[in-house]
Amino acid sequence: MPTANTKAPKATKARAKAGAAKPAAAKAGRTQAKRPQAKATQARTTSSRTNHQASSTFQQAQSATRDTAGAVGEYAERAVLIPVGAALIARERVASTVSDTLSTYSSTTKTQAQLRKFERRGATARNRLEREVRKARVRVERELRQRRRTIESTVSDLDERREAIAKNGTEIAGKVPELANRVQERILTLV
Repeated sequence: MPTANTKAPKATKARAKAGAAKPAAAKAGRTQAKRPQAKATQARTTSSRTNHQASSTFQQAQSATRDTAGAVGEYAERAVLIPVGAALIARERVASTVSDTLSTYSSTTKTQAQLRKFERRGATARNRLEREVRKARVRVERELRQRRRTIESTVSDLDERREAIAKNGTEIAGKVPELANRVQERILTLV
């Protein structure tokens, strides 16, 4: 498949310019006659291009100004609407709270019912606290009893050991004179 040669149009233009340069001497007579007309065409083209560019630039500036003004307008509108909306929501919440309070305490029976409800809630909280305190006290007492038993068993073990050592010491002390006599007798028999 053939590929397009991107350099072809430039080469064609270069050949056209070179071709125009060779017969320049031949065309010199005709070119001088057409020069004023070519200058006028070129001036019109340049003027038309400049006008078009100015018009395009002006339209872009207008569009940018419109876009900027629209964005600024949107930000200004949001800056106003956000606090207004927040204030309205806060007002609705306050109004609903007040209406709930008024409906709750509008009569003596409703007020008494609400007070009983508060009292029950307080009693529940008190009972829960008392239960937790009792559990903590029982836990501490149980730990103390366990530690006391451990210490008492350790002390009784130590007492038993002390008594055993004392008993062994008195037995040994009682046997010392007898052992001393035996040792003396043996020494005498050997000598």
